[in-house]
Amino acid sequence: MAEFYLYRNARNNRQHSLNVDLNDEEMRSRYRFSNENIDRICDLIGGKIERSTQRSNALSVKLQVLITLRYLASGNFMQTVGDTFCVDKGTVSRVVKSVVSQLCSLKNRFITFPTTAEVVRREQNAFYNMHGFPCVIGCIDGTHVRILSPGSPAERDYVNRKNFHSINVQVTCDSRGLITSINAAWPGAAHDAHVFRSSAIGKYLDRHHRSLENGVLLGDSGYPCRTFLLTPYLNATNAVQERYNDSHSKTRCCIERLFGVWKRRFHILHAEIRLKPEKCSNVIIACAVLHNLAKLWGEPEVLPEDELRYVETPAYIGHQDGRGIRDHIANNYFDR
Repeated sequence: MAEFYLYRNARNNRQHSLNVDLNDEEMRSRYRFSNENIDRICDLIGGKIERSTQRSNALSVKLQVLITLRYLASGNFMQTVGDTFCVDKGTVSRVVKSVVSQLCSLKNRFITFPTTAEVVRREQNAFYNMHGFPCVIGCIDGTHVRILSPGSPAERDYVNRKNFHSINVQVTCDSRGLITSINAAWPGAAHDAHVFRSSAIGKYLDRHHRSLENGVLLGDSGYPCRTFLLTPYLNATNAVQERYNDSHSKTRCCIERLFGVWKRRFHILHAEIRLKPEKCSNVIIACAVLHNLAKLWGEPEVLPEDELRYVETPAYIGHQDGRGIRDHIANNYFDR
């Protein structure tokens, strides 16, 4: 009988936790979204996670979303998250798996790479307005998300150069700090250049990039210099190349800022994901979708807009290789 009352009280406390009138600031501190935007997430995935049961203690759509957002935002153990909502660890695990899966299903809807002429042109102008680097449609970099050791036989594959287990996550972003592509499938020991060559975005650019009008990505020296991926000069030999490197570095800072914002918003990415590697990949992609939703829906961390400048890009007529295009950009835009 005592156990029955304990269970009933826990259930009532759980339902009461949904009815607490928290303002938007308090909701963001716990779940990273305002009340209105949490409801919008529920509307996006509610039809797929709603429990088809008449039991009075079934978890509502909103409670499932809150449990998952709390897990992603805090990076706490599932047991700790369960204690917060008066549910057991197994329930948290099942809820997180279900909600994360549905968020991942939204990837192609909310994570899109610029491909149309209009969007490509808009991004080129926006990036040029930032630090004077032309033709850019995005920046690319990798970040390591710490995970538990997956155990043998793949254990060594996940040890990165800093000697901890991780997923090597490749991300491209646009001028607004939106994620435009993500690859979270490679273990920490994989090199950034190999991840790029094997990624969908790398293969897409290799097939479809024809000229500077199609735009370029900016990446650090860990990537190969290609017609569609420009890197800095390793040893700048003149003022032109130094100005190129300076603009390249300042422009590429947007991807570093994105990683900072992303990992602060979802501490699970900054701490350690205590799941199997394939489930870790799903969590990372779900956090990417949520990051874009937060940006699109006006959650904090929005950067002020600068006055835009229109840029005319001189045609490049020459050998189609990364170094030739890099020299063309440097000589036309940084020779002053």
